[in-house]
Amino acid sequence: MTQNLSASTIKLQQTAPTPDLSKVSMYGSERLWQWLHQSQISLAFTTYQTNRLFLVGCKPSGELAVNEQLFDKPMGLFVDGDRLIVSTRYQIWELENRLGTQETYHQHDRLYVPNRSYTTGDLNVHDVVVDDNNQLLFVNTDFSCLATIQPGYSFAPVWTPSFITKLAAEDRCHLNGLAMVEGQPTYVTACSSTDDAVGWRNHRQDGGVVIHIPSNEILTTGLSMPHSPRWYGGKLWLLNAGSGELGYLDGDKFIPITFCPGFVRGLAFNHNFAIVGLSKLRSPTFGGLALANRLAAENHTSYCGLMVIDLNTGKVVHWLRIDGVVAELFDVVVLPGVRQPQVVGFQGDEIERLVTFPGSGGMVTTKPTVKRPSVGATAPTPGLPRDTNSRESSKVETQTPQIKYQRVYHLTPANLAPYDLMTFPSLQQRWQTQPQLGELMAVSASVDGNMVGLVVAEILPDLQANLLSLFVVPEYRRQGIGARLMLQLQQDLQSQSCH
Repeated sequence: MTQNLSASTIKLQQTAPTPDLSKVSMYGSERLWQWLHQSQISLAFTTYQTNRLFLVGCKPSGELAVNEQLFDKPMGLFVDGDRLIVSTRYQIWELENRLGTQETYHQHDRLYVPNRSYTTGDLNVHDVVVDDNNQLLFVNTDFSCLATIQPGYSFAPVWTPSFITKLAAEDRCHLNGLAMVEGQPTYVTACSSTDDAVGWRNHRQDGGVVIHIPSNEILTTGLSMPHSPRWYGGKLWLLNAGSGELGYLDGDKFIPITFCPGFVRGLAFNHNFAIVGLSKLRSPTFGGLALANRLAAENHTSYCGLMVIDLNTGKVVHWLRIDGVVAELFDVVVLPGVRQPQVVGFQGDEIERLVTFPGSGGMVTTKPTVKRPSVGATAPTPGLPRDTNSRESSKVETQTPQIKYQRVYHLTPANLAPYDLMTFPSLQQRWQTQPQLGELMAVSASVDGNMVGLVVAEILPDLQANLLSLFVVPEYRRQGIGARLMLQLQQDLQSQSCH
């Protein structure tokens, strides 16, 4: 259930409270509220692992006002006037402010309502922007290209790195970040310049690149998982996530100005300050990175939250720390001229009852309606995360089901957690006593988009592969699904020269 914190108060504290891992807790530096208030800004940021969009503003009483809503894997954010654009699992949403000038709703001066969505399919969309021609552009990470919306299609590619030879849903280089210059796409970041399926995973430490879009030339190499390139103040700023550093490019060299104790991702600016997002290091994806080694050498631990950094000195002047269930952030944006914003989500009745129209004179609240029973199964709510733990939809039909087998990418113990009911033996129990030793590979079997089987293996550094789990839901057993999963897994492992 969504925790709507719009009416709650987050006290500013100097010391961390004891975290409740089932909830979200936030605490900030002493003068964070003052800085937001004087700057006349609010902040918005996303966390895709826990499917949340947060808005942080300030109350007149000297307290942070936090609004939280559920979206299905929210990632990239972009502010375009009174619009807030959010990329999600298989949709891109436009949230539009419905409040007029000087109008408020429960003390909120912005009310962002889902107004329009584009269904793209699951492309692993990262950064999203609007250019000076009002064209929506986004980083299509799975297909390794920059793309836009085109009627009749899931997406239309507009630019592809010169080293990518084929549009395939293989996340070949982990293209992730996009920087605009004077309203035009100009720079992108990628974790490598590889052209094979998930090839970037073998180049996390020093394979990162910055590419100039107009010339399609690689400007900088040797970075470690770079993210969030942003053109600001005549410089190209970016986050070298694998080393935990904020910096800028000077020619072909990355110049760091600040070390941050976390995996840095999400970058925004306000005057002479940068706002940087941090994530905890929990996934083996971070193993061997300079960031992890530096934290260990200095006996520090990573944390999740935001840092406000003075661009002139490189010093951290304000911070917001997040504990509990949220351990990762993806993107952050500044909402200029906004004091206390709110997002209308999909779970409450506000999205049904709040109405505006020309000449309405402001927000109109319609009367509640009687909830009449529907015929048939309840339709899923667009935009909300799906219940991956439910198996009710995996019942055998009278007709022979069409079973789809497909490889599953980007697996870690963290993002495998929602699928624990699909693993045997339980992988979540395994991680408690046995650490991950290599890259995870899996093959799923699904019927009508619902998973009915899953096999998981672990590829060790010597290219030996161990079978970790094989599970088929009871209703679909004795149909050869388990054998087909194993065969598909074997073929995928052989394609990577594994034994």
